[in-house]
This record gives sequence, C-alpha cells and structure tokens, in this order.
Amino acid sequence: MTREDAAAPEYDFEIELEVRDYECDLQGVVNNAVYLNYLEHARHDCLHRYGFTFADLHRQGCDLVVTRLEIDYRAALRPGDRFAVRTLLRRASRLRFAFDQEIRRRPDGQLMVSALVIGTGVMNGRPGMPRDLREAMDADPPAAGAV
Repeated sequence: MTREDAAAPEYDFEIELEVRDYECDLQGVVNNAVYLNYLEHARHDCLHRYGFTFADLHRQGCDLVVTRLEIDYRAALRPGDRFAVRTLLRRASRLRFAFDQEIRRRPDGQLMVSALVIGTGVMNGRPGMPRDLREAMDADPPAAGAV
C-alpha cells in the first residue's frame, strides 16, 4: 500500500502563505526545492505551538534533524497563489518523530504536495529527545492553531 492509498491524516496545524515571484523558475512555477522551505516553515510553526523552538532545544543539548523526507508533487503553484500548509506531528518510534504534511492551494483546496518527514533528536552525539518533547508528541495537540 502506498501513502496515496492510506487514509489522510487529521492535521493539527495549518499556516497560510503566498507564492512570491522570486520562488518561481523560468517556467513560471514554484521551483521544487522551494516546497521544502514551505514545509520546514510549517514544521517550525507546529513545534512552536507545542511550546518548543529549535533554539531552545539546542540550548538544552538537543538538535532535531531530518533523517528521511518523502514528497509527492501533485501540481504546481504559481506566482500569487495562496496556499495552506497542513501539518501533523506524531511519534514514529521511541527515538523518531514524523510530520505528515500537505500543501493545498486556496481557495479551491487542490492538493499540490504531500510529504512525510521523519526525524530524530541528537543529544550528545547520540539519538534522543528531551522527555518534555516526547511527552508533547504523545499528548493531544495544543488547541491554538488547530485546523
């Protein structure tokens, strides 16, 4: 079974953005690498809503890193398009977390990108995450920013 066949996850967070001209290539569509920036911005926002920032985690001795990213490009965004990035943070294993994400164009809701991002924390050179981050992933998501 592929990710496309699986039931769509219930997303916890959503941010809305707009395509800027300089993010597009000569064909007039968003460059494929730019979607990675949109997705990362949404992941940072999602973690912030849980009460975590990358800077605070680093000061605690934990750096979050992406270990795998799977992305399906469905359709292209163009200059001026407004879109929503929807995100779900979940625990993937004892030491790994996952973000299920999608980008949908506004106002028609067309699916443009779907992605699965897997990562882990690195503490003192070894895989690990602070207890409060693990507990946050196991708890219900915060209400602020809910979809």
